[in-house]
Order: sequence, then C-alpha cells, then structure tokens
Amino acid sequence: MPTLEIRDLHVSVEGTSPDNEEILRGVDLTVRPGETHALMGPNGSGKSTLAYAIAGHPKYTVTRGSVTFDGEDVLSMSVDERARAGLFLAMQYPVEVPGVSVSNFLRTAVTAVRGEAPKLREFIKETRGAMNGLRIPSSFAERSLNEGFSGGEKKRHEILQLKLLAPKMAILDETDSGLDVDALRVVSDGINEYRGQGDVGVLLITHYSRILRYIRPDFVHVFIGGRIVEEGGPDLAERLEAEGYERFTPREQLEAGVTP
Repeated sequence: MPTLEIRDLHVSVEGTSPDNEEILRGVDLTVRPGETHALMGPNGSGKSTLAYAIAGHPKYTVTRGSVTFDGEDVLSMSVDERARAGLFLAMQYPVEVPGVSVSNFLRTAVTAVRGEAPKLREFIKETRGAMNGLRIPSSFAERSLNEGFSGGEKKRHEILQLKLLAPKMAILDETDSGLDVDALRVVSDGINEYRGQGDVGVLLITHYSRILRYIRPDFVHVFIGGRIVEEGGPDLAERLEAEGYERFTPREQLEAGVTP
C-alpha cells in the first residue's frame, strides 16, 4: 500500500517576505499505511505550509527536497492528479463557493476520484448514510458549498468528503479548530471510522492535544521553525500539553521576546 515520504523539504510562500524566505527548512517525514501521525506545533511554525505544499497549492514553492507517494513523484503531479492518486487534504479554512450545492460538489468530486459517475440513487443513499453518521441534516446537501456554514459545519463537511472519497492518505489540517466538545467527538468518530479501514495513512495537524484524546496517534512530531525538532509516541503529546512549546523555541527568539 502507498507510503508518503517527505525528504529534506524546503518551501517558500509567495508574498511572505520580499525575498520569499523559506517557511519549511528541511522536513523529513514518512507516513505508512495504517499509521496515524500527529504533527503538533504553535502558530506560524509551518504546519499548514507543509499540508498545502503536499496538496499542490500554487502559492507554495518547493525550493528543495522531494515528496513521493507510492514511489511516485508528487511534486510533478497536478492538483487533481494528487487527489486521484489517493491524497486528501481537509483544509483548516474551507473556501465558500456560492451557487454550487454540497450535493453537486460531492458527486463531482466522487466522479473525478472514482473515474466514473456513481448511479444517482446509490449515491444519494451513500451520502445520506455518511451524513447521518456525522449528524448532518439532509437539508445540508442543498446548501451552497460552505456559504454561511458555522465552523463546525465546515469541519463536518470536510469529514463527509473524507468518508465518500475514501483516500489512501488523509492530511487533516487543524480539523479540531473551532469545534465545541460535541462536534469534536462527532468529527473524531468520523476520522476513526476512516482509520478503521486499516490500510490508510493519516497526518493529523493540530495545536492542541484535545483531539488526540479521541484519535490516538502512533507517532507525534513537534514542529517548530519549519522543521521537526522532536518525535515520539502518544506520551509526547501529553508532555506538550503540560509543558508547552517554549522549550523547543530557538534561544534567539526567546531573547527577542517571541514565544509560541
């Protein structure tokens, strides 16, 4: 089954500075089938940059390094080719698309990934089942994509896509952001149901350990200053909750008064 391999990845972001300073400064990470990795770090550490670079966002430029999936060069693929290869990104800030209904968006996405349009009656049944599991009302399907959605509705819709598209590798960018306790449990249950397939990989990006109470990772990585600075098991997340990120922050930043 496909493995996601990131080697010495350096990335700059358009418009971040006059000289396009690198945000990622040498990331090495391997996510194998059946593994869940939690990537934890403070705001501005580059976690979302890693997610968008893997997904192929045009503002993110890889200046050095490689990303492969199932041995194939991800960086040479278009965005839609990455999706069809089995890579999925649940965005931290999903985009509103007025005039495009959730149901039309989902059917179009499923058609693109599966290679053929699902039969309408079967697709409706499949979608309703997935929506019920996420406690999403049926009227949700006719709303414009993300328009006027609450934070919880947006995140549930991201997990709805995850369930219907069934990717081989899911990158979840701060899926717990803005969720109350009830919504967090529902979303976590959806992710765990996806993980239950056994042969899929998950890269879960988060600030806090609260979602890890419901989704137990196999590996935890601390991300500071555009690189991974420490790795461990689930107990590392508990240490971060108790101690914070300050001990990983470069001394020069602390002396300048810049803290996570």
